[in-house]
Amino acid sequence: MTTSADDRVLYDVDRDKRIATITFNNPAQRNSYDAAMRETVGRYLDQVAEDDDITVVLLRGAEGVFSTGADMNNAYGWYGDERSAQAKRRPSQRRRLTVDRKSFGFYHNFMGFPKVTVGEINGYALGGGFEMALMTDISVIGRTTRIGMPATRFLGPALGSLHMFFHRLGPVLARRLLLTGDIIEAAEVEHLGVFTETCEADRVQARARYWAEKAAKMPADGVVIAKEAFRLVEQSQAYQGEEVASYLFHAYGTNLQFAEGEFNFVKTRAQHGTKEAFRLRDEHFHVPEPE
Repeated sequence: MTTSADDRVLYDVDRDKRIATITFNNPAQRNSYDAAMRETVGRYLDQVAEDDDITVVLLRGAEGVFSTGADMNNAYGWYGDERSAQAKRRPSQRRRLTVDRKSFGFYHNFMGFPKVTVGEINGYALGGGFEMALMTDISVIGRTTRIGMPATRFLGPALGSLHMFFHRLGPVLARRLLLTGDIIEAAEVEHLGVFTETCEADRVQARARYWAEKAAKMPADGVVIAKEAFRLVEQSQAYQGEEVASYLFHAYGTNLQFAEGEFNFVKTRAQHGTKEAFRLRDEHFHVPEPE
């Protein structure tokens, strides 16, 4: 087992089975990740891509939670602008575009990764965690796993890899999740075949490992050739313009002006703290179902 410097990302290789495992190991924060963690995952993925003896990478989260996405404790910190963070002011648009272009390069590379990717999805898969769950080639998810893009409630619906959402979820479900920020259980979309397999939570780990071992028996050269062919088909049929659109609209979409009565997460968090800001967010967006 290999760990990153702060042990928040674990890396393990089973050479007999030709499987590498990358684990988000930040359970105190429901395996949310900051830029440093994401870069560590990227480095491990590069190792897998360059290792001829590995055919499959299994992506998972520690302690039964996949990932709740980007750590929102310091939203401006993602842009690496200490002056903006200290002054609690917005980063410049040029900084947003530069940083988001690099950030979305990670997701773009993961979506087109040359080896088989298997997702062990349990507990929560929110935000960037939800994106990665959808981007895996083979995904096993627990029926009670909570999925969605709740950050759209304070950053707007133009978030993430829009092409991928529409392609993998379909336009109706994609619009519903992005325009409402709803968090739903995976069981609600089981009939749509969004994920490879949906099962009970206590079976997810074993089933994900099963699929990883099954895929790892395929000819390694054949897998890489197939993955590039899949990428070409998706780029021509579904993802044209995705590489630019994803970071472009994220950079613009996170630079919002809030009208009176609209929920401003960054301002609320500065006044009340992160935990209370999340509570107030959910309270603001709650609309009771009609009887």
